[in-house]
Amino acid sequence: MTVRTTLSALGVAALLALPLLAPTAATAQVAAPQVGNVELKQPLPYPYDEAIDNAAVNAQVDAALAKAKKEHKRVLLDFGGNWCGDCRVLAGLVELPQVHSFLDKNYVMVTVDVGRYTKNMDVPARFGVPKFKGVPTVLVVEADGTLVNGDASFDLTDARHMDPQAVVDWLAKWAPPSKTASR
Repeated sequence: MTVRTTLSALGVAALLALPLLAPTAATAQVAAPQVGNVELKQPLPYPYDEAIDNAAVNAQVDAALAKAKKEHKRVLLDFGGNWCGDCRVLAGLVELPQVHSFLDKNYVMVTVDVGRYTKNMDVPARFGVPKFKGVPTVLVVEADGTLVNGDASFDLTDARHMDPQAVVDWLAKWAPPSKTASR
């Protein structure tokens, strides 16, 4: 039996129902905002505060965890540097009104400058990520400090070559599950 015969026999609907062939966005727990092919505002933002000291960064992370607990959200920790093009593209996407609104609804976000992997590296180590494969590294953390996205924290290190919608779908994939009203 040939591949063409097999595909015809299964039908497209049956193929889409297979877990391995389902689109990534289908695994999202909440609907991602639609951004399509957007033009990001130029120049791209410089999202990382290079002057902040380590104690202040750790205080920001602690405050974000407390706020996430109170608001039933997750914490999105964005580690990178202003020298990084991929980090700046991610920041440009975050500034889009529909993405910013989505993130604000689902996450408490903290950007952390890591210099050239020489600053604030104790922060990701707090969540079990002692070393980076690149930046931006994005950790999604529960309010209790549990890392949610593990090895997937490095998925956006090539953000400038990714479709903008794919980046937004990735962010939606790790958002907390929507709550259904119980009465």
